[in-house]
Amino acid sequence: MNVQRINYQKELEKILDRLEREKRVPKLLLHSCCAPCSSYVLEYLSEHFEITVYYYNPNIYPESEYTKRLLEQQTLISEMSFKYPVSFLAGRYDKEKFDEIAAGLEHIREGGERCFKCYELRLAQTAETARKGGFDYFTTTLSISPMKNAQKLNEIGKEVGERYGIPYLCSDFKKRNGYKRSIELSGEYGLYRQDYCGCQFSYESRKNKENIK
Repeated sequence: MNVQRINYQKELEKILDRLEREKRVPKLLLHSCCAPCSSYVLEYLSEHFEITVYYYNPNIYPESEYTKRLLEQQTLISEMSFKYPVSFLAGRYDKEKFDEIAAGLEHIREGGERCFKCYELRLAQTAETARKGGFDYFTTTLSISPMKNAQKLNEIGKEVGERYGIPYLCSDFKKRNGYKRSIELSGEYGLYRQDYCGCQFSYESRKNKENIK
């Protein structure tokens, strides 16, 4: 059975067009995985929202890498110019929570069920934080990566949004040359671009490839 794939970029554009007509500037809690991925997303969405960048990534390994990416995110926000305000909020480094959801899935290939559980972990925490903080929407930068499953991300985001009672802003930020633009912005701002997704499993996979070479 063929499952019809949704164009989430078009879904996002419909929302942005409506906000423009209504002359509304909602509050958005934007989960960010790293500065490079957030660069284009911030450039794009800050034309329509007041954004708080929420850095919650308990999957990142080792902790020194987590801290490096966190500081890079703060630096980028301080250096970029925005139409509407952009602020920053750091989540806890809950490494044990990632270890719990990854248990039993250690040998699953990158991009599979372990990653989907990681999406849900981070999106659920973002949704809960957004609800408590009185935000109008929440979303994530993750869909900008060609390595991430945008269809699954949006399915999980919408389900989590319904669970916590806050709208998930659907997206596929790699569209409209978003990923390409993020690379350009990374160059403009001299951003550190990591060479692995973030978790221990992607870190070890990268190391193994280096050893093979």
